Amino acid sequence: MSFLLPCPNSLLWVLSRHIKLQPFNNGNSFKTFFHALWWLLLGIIAVSPPVHCSIFKIGLLGPWDCDPFFSKAFPHAAARLAVERISKDPSLDLGQRLDYVVLQEDCETSRALVRFIDFGKFSSAFVGPLNPGFCEVATLLGENWNKTIFSWTCINYKLDSTTHHPAFARTLPSPTQVLFTVMKYFNWAHVGIIASNQDVWMDTANKLASALRNEGLPVGIVTAMGKGEKGIEDTWNKIKKVGGIKIILLCMHSVLIGGEEQATLLTKAQEMGLTDGRYVLIPYDTLLYSLPYQNNSFYALDNDTKLQEAYDAVLTITLESGNRSFYDAFREAKENGEIARELEATQVSPLFGTIYDAIYFMAMAINSARKKGAWVSGVNITEHTKNVSFPGFSQWVETDSCGKWLSNYVVLDTDGHGSQLFPTHLLDMSLDDVRSLGQDIHFPSGAPPKADCSCWFDPDVLCTGGIEPTIMILGAMLVFALVLCAVGLAYLIRHSILNSQLFRGPNKIILTLDDLIFINPELHKKRLTLDSLTDANSVAAETRSQKSPTRSFSLKSTAATHETSNVALYEGDWVWLKKFETGAIHHLRQSSTSILRKMKDLRHENVNLFLGFFSDCGIFAIVTEYCSRGSLEDLLRNEDMKLDWMFKSSLLMDLIKGIRYLHHRDFAHGRLKSRNCVVDGRFVLKITDYGYNELLEAQKCPYIQPPPEELLWTAPELLRDPDTRRKGTFKGDIYSFAIILQEVVVRGPPYCTSDLSAEEIIKKVKKPPPLCRPNIAPEMAPLECIQVMKQCWGEAPERRPTFEEVFHKFKTINKGKKTNIIDSMLRMLEQYSSNLEDLIRERTEELEIEKQKTEKLLSQMLPPSVAEALKTGGTVEPEYFDQVTIYFSDIVGFTTISALSEPIEVVDLLNDLYTLFDAVIGNHDVYKVETIGDAYMVASGLPKRNGNKHAAEIANMALDILSSVGTFKMRHMPDIPLRIRIGLHTGPCVAGVVGLTMPRYCLFGDTVNTASRMESTGLPYRIHVSQSTVDTLRTLNEGYEIVPRGKTELKGKGVEDTYWLVGKKGFLKPLPKPPEIKPGHNWSGMLTRKLKFVLRNTKRTLTKAAFKELGSMKETEMSIEEEEI
Repeated sequence: MSFLLPCPNSLLWVLSRHIKLQPFNNGNSFKTFFHALWWLLLGIIAVSPPVHCSIFKIGLLGPWDCDPFFSKAFPHAAARLAVERISKDPSLDLGQRLDYVVLQEDCETSRALVRFIDFGKFSSAFVGPLNPGFCEVATLLGENWNKTIFSWTCINYKLDSTTHHPAFARTLPSPTQVLFTVMKYFNWAHVGIIASNQDVWMDTANKLASALRNEGLPVGIVTAMGKGEKGIEDTWNKIKKVGGIKIILLCMHSVLIGGEEQATLLTKAQEMGLTDGRYVLIPYDTLLYSLPYQNNSFYALDNDTKLQEAYDAVLTITLESGNRSFYDAFREAKENGEIARELEATQVSPLFGTIYDAIYFMAMAINSARKKGAWVSGVNITEHTKNVSFPGFSQWVETDSCGKWLSNYVVLDTDGHGSQLFPTHLLDMSLDDVRSLGQDIHFPSGAPPKADCSCWFDPDVLCTGGIEPTIMILGAMLVFALVLCAVGLAYLIRHSILNSQLFRGPNKIILTLDDLIFINPELHKKRLTLDSLTDANSVAAETRSQKSPTRSFSLKSTAATHETSNVALYEGDWVWLKKFETGAIHHLRQSSTSILRKMKDLRHENVNLFLGFFSDCGIFAIVTEYCSRGSLEDLLRNEDMKLDWMFKSSLLMDLIKGIRYLHHRDFAHGRLKSRNCVVDGRFVLKITDYGYNELLEAQKCPYIQPPPEELLWTAPELLRDPDTRRKGTFKGDIYSFAIILQEVVVRGPPYCTSDLSAEEIIKKVKKPPPLCRPNIAPEMAPLECIQVMKQCWGEAPERRPTFEEVFHKFKTINKGKKTNIIDSMLRMLEQYSSNLEDLIRERTEELEIEKQKTEKLLSQMLPPSVAEALKTGGTVEPEYFDQVTIYFSDIVGFTTISALSEPIEVVDLLNDLYTLFDAVIGNHDVYKVETIGDAYMVASGLPKRNGNKHAAEIANMALDILSSVGTFKMRHMPDIPLRIRIGLHTGPCVAGVVGLTMPRYCLFGDTVNTASRMESTGLPYRIHVSQSTVDTLRTLNEGYEIVPRGKTELKGKGVEDTYWLVGKKGFLKPLPKPPEIKPGHNWSGMLTRKLKFVLRNTKRTLTKAAFKELGSMKETEMSIEEEEI
């Protein structure tokens, strides 16, 4: 905190005010001495210099550098003037030295808030911010810091609540309240707002719109001012599209203090004919200061006729300053030397006075707090802004008992042709009243815009835009009546449609004798023959016209009627009729039809499908699908049917899924037992008799006590309550399921292991203890299944599991496997089919892979185009190539190496070497023709032509091969360097495929022979190049290094000039150094001696044949090496 110790004068005041001396009992002399000492101490304190006086620093917060109009308020000068006058005011005792600091808000709201957080350590209190966008957050931070915030721009009405924001105070009346008072006086409710693009003005516009809407006023549009002339025109077009607007608030700097944006906006409005009186334009910023209007001609209106005409549609609202204007007050301060003399009043924004008044107001609040003995802090300063009065910069300032400013405002208007503004109305903010000053407002059209309904300004009335409440009520009643009629009509139509659907249509519910053909019940034990069905249909057709209770037909001498049979044919399918007791139902009630529709909507594979309700000849029955396997009870009693656990588990899972579905559809069965579970031909269990009890309830049938044998599946709580027994419950169905589970496990009736009668069992179940339940041997079912069964027949209904829980437990028991028998068989077939498909797919993929391998091998042996032609069975025509370059190379001394090596070693040598060559040629545009022994033949320019690049491709490849051979080692003779000879020649040739068995792509022509001669007459580690190849390389001009060899005799060609290719510019790979061989040297004999030397050192054993071969090599080596390839 910045207020640490009071100044000496204030300390003297505190001591003299608060310290009281207590008299001593030991005499007046001591008392007199003590008083003298006391006043001496006070004198010392009084004359001591105020070097330890604390400072109360006010932070003046605003976007002063964001545009020139804020900086024209000269916040430094205004704050300095206020602080100086406060320090000289003898009526103010602040207890500390008052100081100020000007703080710069960021121009962007988000950054301004971040910066404000950093300002907390610079000030003891704040005047500002000027941006309403973060006023509320700044106030909350001020409360947290215990620092008060005085502001005149904050618009949020919540800030006026001292309960929620005790550290905030306004230094002017609320701008929203001022605007609301004027709008209420003129009955102008519909508002539009245009704002400058700066954040401070856009946030002002949005907050202002929210505040006016909170007052109940319709704000039609809030828009930013467009850029450029086209943008401003678009802005006005947006305003025009919103109907009913009376007032347009301009959130930007007023044109009267030099605001160029407002001047441009008004001029464009005048050009568009929008200043004809349809709108009243009100500048917002003039509400925040006292505009010097007294006897003042505004320069902006003097020199611009268009703007002068446009401003006739503007009403200016500003602080009333009486006979002493802002300019007068400023000049007076200047004359007194309180303001720099070079500063003219017309250069200063009237916001100067607002800043001055805010700082002086805070000083008055601090003084009031100190006078009342309160500590000078954020909340205390705000609390002492009540009933304050002081001389403002240009007018007298007062606040009421709530701290609300009582400053008055005036409405200013032009006379239609001048540049002066005249006061027309006075706003008394103490009474929220507007009084005319005798000067009429000059409206451009001669009359004000049409007034809106006064209900907009009545907080107790919901306004609808001027419609009379009586008309609104009548309209609402009419609409309500129409809605009721529509609902009633829709109900009648729907009721009629539903009733018609009961008796006809594809989904009809009520069935009669015309819909069913009754058959002998014994037919469910055998199949109907085609003849039988034909006879039945023919008889039914003959008797369909007869409406008689005794109607029947003969089916192979077996009679069946609706009275004697429960089985019938419906739409060609067998159906079962669950008949009601005779006399139980006399007619179908309306409430029953809704139950029947609900039953009709049930669709599940484990719920027996409800097909309709039979009602004819006094017989009423539920019609469902016929299941040929009978009930679950029948299946369990059939000893010929073998039931293993998988079979039983399948039936139980079907039962669980069916009841779970009914419970999800809010259907409690209430009659669940094994004879109400039927099994179809696919051994799928389905639940039937659902909805039977609901129909009895809907028909209000009397309750008939069933025999004890029928109650063995009923839960104990239902046995005790007959009323609930008929309706059934979800927990009661769980109990019934447990008894059925016992039946399935032991394949016997309920309580079959007990010797008690059914009547005795029911009595014990109704009145435990002891708890009466079936006894199950542990080995008859999985332990988990028995545990589930015991949980389901628990005595307390709330402790029984739900069917959802039972379903998941049974899935765990079955380990997630499907247990339906038919599904299991189908699943096996599907798995077999799937495996077969996978096997076929794998074989097909393998064949495709092998095909790709074959094609790849073929493409490696022959050119792709040739290979494709041969695969299709076509013939390959020979092709002439006018320019190709052919490469030949062989191994120097290969005959000697072969003689000194095992055959497998020779194969390994050639394989290693040619694998190396193959890797090299893969990087060049060349085609490998063939290999014969140690000879390696490559060509470029065929089978794919490449212009004259063939010589360069072969030359580059030859250099790469020679470089790679320099580091090549023979596996069995690593110490012997492998040397090769390379020959290159360029010329024409013919290529074609020779033979049908093992076809080969061969080259023909003199070029091939010449290239071979270039290789055979070459030297180790040398690339021997012919004249034609040299010429081609030189035309490419790629920097090949070629050295003349001189005249060379070529067999069959005579003597020709040949050359050595020794490198290329930019080729950095190392090349092996050729051996120095002088003319006449036998380099073949030198190689033989080298081999003998190495072998002797390695102590290699040679056979006699090998030595004999070596002996004859000296004479034959040269001839062998010069053999034609």
